[in-house]
Amino acid sequence: MFMLRITPRHSSLAVAAAVAIAVFSLGLTALAAAPVEPKTVAEVDAGLGPCTADFTITDAANQPIYAANIRVRITYGFLNLHKLDLQVGTNADGKARFVGLPGSRKQGLFFLASDGGREGSAFDDPGKTCKTQFIIVLRKKQQEQR
Repeated sequence: MFMLRITPRHSSLAVAAAVAIAVFSLGLTALAAAPVEPKTVAEVDAGLGPCTADFTITDAANQPIYAANIRVRITYGFLNLHKLDLQVGTNADGKARFVGLPGSRKQGLFFLASDGGREGSAFDDPGKTCKTQFIIVLRKKQQEQR
């Protein structure tokens, strides 16, 4: 049988550890209890400019796809040496949004949407269309030929 013996010297350490464990477990409970609203449109802010891109992701039957991933890589700065990879997931209506996209670029932005074995893409030139909306239909990935 194991017996823990706490001396007065260790009692303040034991109390501090017990309080830390209690606070940590309450924090986890609060995170787990917070419901996520499936209709809220997920939004990722690039913080690089005023432009936005709104997405609706559907399947071939025009049904919205929940939890599809949309990715974009933004290069910026001197010689485009800085790279920013962003990703957002769709809500129950298949909607997602990128905000804070740069307004003037020499190259456009290539967005890739995927869900399981399906994918689709969109291209935007923020210099011409600063606030744009895309509807991307996800289709089965094409097999690579060798």
